[in-house]
Amino acid sequence: MMESKLMDRKYTLEEQIEIIQRGDEQLQDEIIKAYQPFIAKCVSEVCKRYIEKENDEFSVGLIAFHEAIQGFSREKGSSFLSFAQVIIKRRVIDYIRKEQRQNVYQSLDSHDSDEIGENPLEASEAKKVFQLEEDTWHRKQEIIDLSQKLAEYKITFQELTEISPKHRDARESAVFAAKQLVEDTELREYVMEKKRVPIKKLLKLVSVSKKTLERNRKYILTIFIILTGDYMYLREYLEGVDL
Repeated sequence: MMESKLMDRKYTLEEQIEIIQRGDEQLQDEIIKAYQPFIAKCVSEVCKRYIEKENDEFSVGLIAFHEAIQGFSREKGSSFLSFAQVIIKRRVIDYIRKEQRQNVYQSLDSHDSDEIGENPLEASEAKKVFQLEEDTWHRKQEIIDLSQKLAEYKITFQELTEISPKHRDARESAVFAAKQLVEDTELREYVMEKKRVPIKKLLKLVSVSKKTLERNRKYILTIFIILTGDYMYLREYLEGVDL
């Protein structure tokens, strides 16, 4: 039987995850068992109540944790637990919203035929409104999460409204700079650890001045956080600037 690596200090958790991805199922079972309290905590934070192993939401969280194990990559810049937390919360949120959506649709479908049967457009519009509300809710959750991440970098949303580049070319340059930080392993790890932009090293990769980088550093850091995080909706706002 393969010797357990779970408590072996010569392996970081991220290294253990990579070992699992190479086929160590025993270690995977040990990791999942050991981190069940972590999973329950993440799920409870979403549900706003204590979650036990018997709850459906915990099962969703367990599946999400396994998904995180298989999908994790250190190249994304975040720690495994940070990555897993995002995946667990996203999947539980999706599960809750799906349950709510099904209840709404069942309610709509159960109306009298005089109300819905003769007005299919009304039912269609009601579902569109619900979908819009759902998307809005997801965006709000991402903004809350982003706000917490920004705090780690000593950035506030109020600052962003004041320092965000006003011109499109300036925004595109900032996004390009952020992408260089994400794609370069050394620079990405530096930003994740130091919480600041390595101006001198970044100057070698971009065609803007030192003054411009310094002026836009907090905006660049914000884009960096979005690009290295699981922000599906917030990324939509960046689609127009050549991601």
